[in-house]
Amino acid sequence: MAYEVEAPKYVRIAQTLQRRIEDGTYPPGTRVPSENQLVQAFGMSRPTVVRALELLKRDGWLESRQGYGTIVRGRPAVVEQKDRRGREALERDESQTPGRLVEVGEIPAPARVASALGLPKRAKVLVRRFLVEEDAENVELVSTYFPAGLVDGTELASEDVLTGGVREHLEARKKIRFDQVTERVSARLPEANEAALLGLPEGVPILSVLVIARDAAGQALQVSDVLLPADRQELEDTYRLN
Repeated sequence: MAYEVEAPKYVRIAQTLQRRIEDGTYPPGTRVPSENQLVQAFGMSRPTVVRALELLKRDGWLESRQGYGTIVRGRPAVVEQKDRRGREALERDESQTPGRLVEVGEIPAPARVASALGLPKRAKVLVRRFLVEEDAENVELVSTYFPAGLVDGTELASEDVLTGGVREHLEARKKIRFDQVTERVSARLPEANEAALLGLPEGVPILSVLVIARDAAGQALQVSDVLLPADRQELEDTYRLN
């Protein structure tokens, strides 16, 4: 069984407001509800609401304008960059991506994949493993895992490349809706087969971006493990100081 710690109240408020900004409920340039309105709507204390708004201001989603209130700025550019790997994993069209499909089949789920999917250890999952090329160099190894029950009625188990992204494919055939993505970044040394596919010399680490896609109820629909040679990556982040 997978256990997750619930986010603090102010973070949950901030996440809800962020989703409303992203889905157009609060368009850029408009005012968000007042603190009093948010206190009533969420049933939370004023300090909790204020802390949520400050978090969104710090991260660039909102700004305060004197005499006008709290204004929506929209989706910060840094968030677009951070989400790029996750969106690519969901929306990449294999038939239009330089590279090749190196594995399709049912395997025991790796431990952290099983945990992310809420499955028992070593439960069977379907994996699609795609090696992405760029300028004749192997630059990404993307392993995408699906619960066995989600594969029926789809072409995910086919050894032919998919036309259209995985998200589009699943939403059309299974009538499900992807709602949120979580990314977990870590670094490690590659396994022998990973190093061989990515053409890495001995001792060169890889970055792993674990992309967990969920529906609106929080149920994990798929997990993608995007492996990137660490010696070819440059990560940059920008944030505001209070």
